[in-house]
Amino acid sequence: MEPTLLILAAGMASRYGSMKQIQSFGPGGETIMDYSIYDAIRAGFKKVVFIIRKEFADDFKAIVEPPLKGKIAIDYVYQDLKSFTDGYQVPADRTKPWGTAHAVLCAKDAINEPFAVINADDFYGRDAFEKAYKFLTKDVNDNTYSIIGYELLKTLSDNGTVNRGVCRANANGDLVAIAERINIAKKDGKILVDDDQEPKELPMDSQVSMNFWCFSPSIFPYSEKLFNEFLNEKGNLTNLKSEFFIPIVGDKFINVNKGTIKVIPTSAQWFGVTYKEDAPEVKANLEQLVAAGEYPASLWK
Repeated sequence: MEPTLLILAAGMASRYGSMKQIQSFGPGGETIMDYSIYDAIRAGFKKVVFIIRKEFADDFKAIVEPPLKGKIAIDYVYQDLKSFTDGYQVPADRTKPWGTAHAVLCAKDAINEPFAVINADDFYGRDAFEKAYKFLTKDVNDNTYSIIGYELLKTLSDNGTVNRGVCRANANGDLVAIAERINIAKKDGKILVDDDQEPKELPMDSQVSMNFWCFSPSIFPYSEKLFNEFLNEKGNLTNLKSEFFIPIVGDKFINVNKGTIKVIPTSAQWFGVTYKEDAPEVKANLEQLVAAGEYPASLWK
């Protein structure tokens, strides 16, 4: 079966302050997602599933569907606080979604084939999708997943600190650990981290996760089991902002389930809109790629 692309677009965009998932950045009015979908299609993906929230579904579909008609199969999944809670009483004051791994879990009934997971508001580059497609059609199985690794230096913002999942791999390229590091920034020619972990300086070529994962459908029952454990441990009233992240599942998969997650490095330049001030740079980067012939001036015409 041809692999599917799963796009996480249900985030609250709290720092950016708007529905950045459907904001235009390309010269032809394209969203960042459009470039990911375009790269996925030319890599070989045949279906895209969007994880969104019901409250902005109509606006989202009105923007996303028309240019994609006839180019790739489309499906939608809604992330809801009550999804997969199995009778667990969701705290009345909880408004924050349960996190990225819960979002993936919400796609359980929509995906029956190997699939890649990406964020809606990140530009990943053609090389990343080609490598993901190759892995998903040749190497993925119920005991072997992968993550696309980006060079840390290529994922920073000039407008503030970022958080990144720093990957540690063994000699075979298998993920050994992934540590969520926060408040990362380049200063005086160094990449420094302001958190409670060590080391405080990271190598510029460190491999980091930008939430580009490749899974088989076996991830769904495993994630559901872990989500139930998460709810019992952290879903109570005192943890209104606790989240169930994909790296949590990945860490358990390799250290408890004893599966393998391959770290597949990409040379692609990542960029995204972490802050509003990043938007002009994203637009300029896309214009440069169009001028260089990497993409047409209008993706869907």
